[in-house]
Amino acid sequence: MQASARLALLSLVLLAGSAEAQWTHRYPKIKGLSHHVYLEGYELPTLTIGPMDPAPAPDGQRIAFASRGWLWVMDLNSAIARRVTTGGSLDARPAWSPDGKRLAFVRDDSRETAIMEIDLTSGREKVLVDEPAIDLDPTYSPDGSSLYYSSAAAGDLDIWKLDLASGTRTRITTTAGQELDPLLTPDGLQLVYIAKTASTNDVRARTLATGDDRVLVSGPLLSMLRIAMRSDGRTLAITWPASNADGWELKLLSLVGAPYSFLLTAADRMPLAPAFSADGKWVYYAEGDGEQRMRLHRIGAGGGRPTEVPVNAWDWGTPTGRIRIDSHLAGAAGTTAARLSVIASNGHPLLPDRSQPRFDGQTGTVFFYSEGSVELTAPLGDIQVQAVQGLATPVVRARGTVAAGGTNSVDVTLTPVWDARAAGWYAGEHHFHLNYGGPYRLPPEVLLTMGRAEGMDVLTPLLANLHTRYEDQSLFQWRSLAGSPLIAWGQEVRSHFLGHLGLVGTGELFWPWTWGPGYEVNGADDRTNGDVLAFAKAQGGISTYVHPIAVRQPFSEAGMKTMPVEIVADGVLGLFDTIELVCLWSDELGSSDLWYRLLNVGVPVAISAGTDVMNNFYRTMAIGTTRVYVKTDPALGYRGYLDGLKAGRSFATNGPMLQFKIDGVEPGGVTPKGGKSIPWSLDLESAVAVDSVEIIVNGARVVKLEGLAAGGTRHYQGVVALPAGGWVAARALGGPTDAWPAMDSYTFGHTAPVWIASRGSTMPDARRAAAADLSKALDVALGRLRQSYQGTGTPKLEAQFARARARIDSLLAK
Repeated sequence: MQASARLALLSLVLLAGSAEAQWTHRYPKIKGLSHHVYLEGYELPTLTIGPMDPAPAPDGQRIAFASRGWLWVMDLNSAIARRVTTGGSLDARPAWSPDGKRLAFVRDDSRETAIMEIDLTSGREKVLVDEPAIDLDPTYSPDGSSLYYSSAAAGDLDIWKLDLASGTRTRITTTAGQELDPLLTPDGLQLVYIAKTASTNDVRARTLATGDDRVLVSGPLLSMLRIAMRSDGRTLAITWPASNADGWELKLLSLVGAPYSFLLTAADRMPLAPAFSADGKWVYYAEGDGEQRMRLHRIGAGGGRPTEVPVNAWDWGTPTGRIRIDSHLAGAAGTTAARLSVIASNGHPLLPDRSQPRFDGQTGTVFFYSEGSVELTAPLGDIQVQAVQGLATPVVRARGTVAAGGTNSVDVTLTPVWDARAAGWYAGEHHFHLNYGGPYRLPPEVLLTMGRAEGMDVLTPLLANLHTRYEDQSLFQWRSLAGSPLIAWGQEVRSHFLGHLGLVGTGELFWPWTWGPGYEVNGADDRTNGDVLAFAKAQGGISTYVHPIAVRQPFSEAGMKTMPVEIVADGVLGLFDTIELVCLWSDELGSSDLWYRLLNVGVPVAISAGTDVMNNFYRTMAIGTTRVYVKTDPALGYRGYLDGLKAGRSFATNGPMLQFKIDGVEPGGVTPKGGKSIPWSLDLESAVAVDSVEIIVNGARVVKLEGLAAGGTRHYQGVVALPAGGWVAARALGGPTDAWPAMDSYTFGHTAPVWIASRGSTMPDARRAAAADLSKALDVALGRLRQSYQGTGTPKLEAQFARARARIDSLLAK
């Protein structure tokens, strides 16, 4: 199979689910794009503290850039930066008109983007392009008569031309994919741009007269690829992933003749958004520092040592002041770590002097983390603060005033609806990525503040491949097991086609990380996910299928075609320890449907949870917004926690807290009273609204009761008639989550089961019904396996499916 076909297949495999599965995307969808989160994380503007998107002026005396969501123009002699936009939206990616009098730029209102222009003399702004779609990357033609830009006006991202006199818009590129970052040669005859397709990311040069393209350089998944053109029209500066390190390089690339490259910066750097000076002697770029502040740098176009271009002073164009925000936990002394959002009176997000800002796409909120006390600079006037600490605290809103002279303060006191640790429960997040192609290189120590601010006790960031790149491997042995939160690395192994697996508690990495349809290397490997699961077990680790089900009805005819191909086979054989029941990337009710059937055939699969967020993105949710709580003794440490997770002494949630007992037995335990009516109790605490609570027996709802309002607590109790075998659990359900502290698409919480009579016990009717459904799903998966390997011999995979078929047949025969 050709590489393009394999990656096209990969996209279909990954995203065959429905839109209900993930959090709500706020931006217009791009036609044909599989993971919209990557578009938002890699291609849309990034809000930063410090200079981003540098644009040297034609006069060589000034440089424009974005910082804190506004545009600034800095005089290079005085190093004073003057703010030139002041609105509530995020402004980014400035581009100079040839006469140096105007800037075109991208305006992002958190729902869509537009192309704006500002006259730097008068300050007047006007809209140049505002389609009901994503619009990006403006650049003027050399004579200033036209504007080239990227827009999804026709469905996917193409390069367009706007005639500034007539307003006529002309579509330049028409191929499928994303065309970005257009640049014209000084003679106006060639267009250089980035093209991202299902198979490759290219830098292309197009002859405008003929429409002919030639590829200058190509690679897979080039997340931070940006280009700049020298004034001679012969040389490009590009950012490119380092071949032997986790960082990126800044290279020069010839536009004329063979596209030879010349390295400018070392492989361990993270240069972003390059731009040539007007005279072509310097390449400017942005780069984050150790405190996630962007810094402006430049390096000679002939090479040399990079130097910082400092900003000596920030001229806000209006009086500013300082304000301090102190977060407290009710009943505790001192301050406490918190997740904060601070908004000016015009709706613009305000940021501290350091720390990475992030954007919650579910609620449209910009946030950052505080260890307990943080100061901000802002224009004079009123501000609004939102604060939470994890899922247990209802959002607290407070107002403050930024005044001239001194530093005013705002105090926020967070009151949890439940003290998990006092009740013996500890919060874990087992599926997220520290660095995943975003604009920062985050050190693992940042997880300590993030974890405390989200009320986490155990964090297991997972190493994962970014297609052919295997980042953060040097961090695998990094641990923080002496305080809270406990942190230890795990691994996500991705046979995209067979299903993604999470491994925690292992001491070594599994190799290869990737194989099967969708990969150029190891694409035809006859390797099972069972090999990975056995590897984890041999090391005393815990395995899980992550983001397992993306649709609400996985056992429908269409739904069975979306399941990870090997999950049913491995499930009925009892090969994995847990299933990631709650994840931002999957559907909790759909995942429950599969889990219930595995339990009903006697497979005691425990539950886990994780967000699958990429923490070095700007547009990313908070860690721990889907999590699992485990009942454990903290004196047992990390290993004791993992034992509790594997044993099923747990509940998974994106908001509701569930303490369930049946006849005094908690999840993970066994009640000997099968065939009897016995009492149950449930304590529900939730910072978000819950519509209903339910008691589930062998996958069927037997009790449904009214839920509670956000910030409430409620005790439930009753009597339930149990069958002779099987399991019983509790779950909580609610509507869409559109406010903090939650960030998932709808409210959900579920306990692990209490087993009836014995662990893994079943009832004949429930067992046969579940086995019948699993049998159909296994047949569909086997058909997909054979079709996708297209005649390649796969005896190991076939044998795995044969074992699963024998197991299901034995269940149907009982």
